[in-house]
Amino acid sequence: MWDRINWLTVINTVILLFAGALVVAIVQSMLKPQVQESKNELPFYTTADPALERAGSDLYRSLQCRNCHTIWSVKSVYQAVPAPSLDGIGSLRNEEWLYRYFSAENPQAILPSRMKEKYRMPSYASLSESERRTLAEYFASLRVRDWYLDETISAEQKKLTGK
Repeated sequence: MWDRINWLTVINTVILLFAGALVVAIVQSMLKPQVQESKNELPFYTTADPALERAGSDLYRSLQCRNCHTIWSVKSVYQAVPAPSLDGIGSLRNEEWLYRYFSAENPQAILPSRMKEKYRMPSYASLSESERRTLAEYFASLRVRDWYLDETISAEQKKLTGK
């Protein structure tokens, strides 16, 4: 009889410990912040709505930005200029900064370039205010995920300084 009671006590204790561990694990998983980002995801994304994406892409093409820059790491086969990639530029620069840059008569006064003069960023001050705002808003919408931001900053520094 005593053996039977001891075994029942042991079995009940094991079941209670298992149930307790299960409850603790469930509570911990509910309290732990869920990471939405995964390094398996593409690091690049846009916050632009479809209308802005179309208008910005159209300006990007018509101004021939692709001759020097890449977006979403897609290079032009004719690209020979080591200009910075625009992937994630919105994670590095805000819309107001980009607008001032596009509006500057001399963009190099805002962001010095080490490239030969013929390859330096042209001024877009002659564009309409609306077009410059669209460019600024579009490029500000080109973002990178937080886990990729350090790599983006490093790549921009390398392009700007050569180091």
